[in-house]
Amino acid sequence: MLVIVGYIIIIISVFGGFALAGGHIASLWQPVELLMIGGAAIGAFFVGNSSKALKATMKALPTVFKASKYTKALYMNVMTLLYEVLGKIRKEGLMSIESDVDDPANSAIFSKYPDILADHHITEFITDYLRLMVGGNLNSLEIESLMDSELETHHQEGEVPIHVIAKLGDGLPAFGIVAAVMGVVHTMESVHLPPAELGILIAAALVGTFLGILLAYGFVGPIAGKLEHNLHESSKLYECIKITLLANLNGYSPVLAVEFGRKVLFSTERPSFMELEEHVKQSKSK
Repeated sequence: MLVIVGYIIIIISVFGGFALAGGHIASLWQPVELLMIGGAAIGAFFVGNSSKALKATMKALPTVFKASKYTKALYMNVMTLLYEVLGKIRKEGLMSIESDVDDPANSAIFSKYPDILADHHITEFITDYLRLMVGGNLNSLEIESLMDSELETHHQEGEVPIHVIAKLGDGLPAFGIVAAVMGVVHTMESVHLPPAELGILIAAALVGTFLGILLAYGFVGPIAGKLEHNLHESSKLYECIKITLLANLNGYSPVLAVEFGRKVLFSTERPSFMELEEHVKQSKSK
C-alpha cells in the first residue's frame, strides 16, 4: 500500500507542479518515446539475465505491493514454537520430537501455528536442524557453520531480484537519452518545417530524457530498495531461529534460548519479555 501511495505522490508532485507552472500535461504524452524506452529496457532485461534470475524477479515483484508478513505476531509464534519443541526435548529427550520433525503438518506442536506451516521455507529450516540435533553427532560449532552457509545462500538468492531491478533502473536514464537523441535526429531532418512545429518536435524529444529519469528514480529504483528491506526482514527471522537453537545446543534452558533469539530481532518488531511470556502461556493452555 505504501508503494502505491508513494507512486501517487510522485505523479501528483511532478505532473501537478508542471501544470501549475503553466505546462500542458498533454504535451508529455509521447507514446513513441515510451515505446523506445520501455522496449529497450525490457530487451536489456532479458538479455542481461538468466531464466532463473527472471523467474526470481517475477516472483519477488508482487511482494513489493504487499504488507510485510514479518510482524511481531509471527516472531512470537516462531519463538513460542521453538520454546515448546525445546521444552519437550528437555523433558522427554531428543528422540521425542522425531515424529514432530518428520511430519510437522500432523504434529501436535507445529499444527498450532498454521502461519509457520504455511511458509515451507521457515518450517523446513526449523525441522532440518532439529533433525540434525536428533540424528546427528554434530556439535554446536559444526551446526552453526552449516547454518551460516545456508543463510549466506538464502541471502545470495534474495539479492538476485534486487540486482536485476537496480540494474534496470540504472539503465533507464540512458535509454531516455537514446529516445531523446532519436527525437533530435527526427527534428534535424525536419528543419524545413515552420518554427512552431519544430518546437513541438524538440519538446517531444526532451520528454524522452524526462521519462527515463523519472521512471528510473521515481518508480523502478525504489523497488530495489523495497526488495532489499524485505530480504533483511526475512534474514532476521532465520537468524532468530539460528540463535535460539544454538543457545539450546550450548546447554541453555528453553526460556533462556528463546530470550537469546528475541534479542536479535529488530526493535520495531521485537516483543518484550513479558509479551513473549504471556504468549507462551496462552499457547500452552490451548
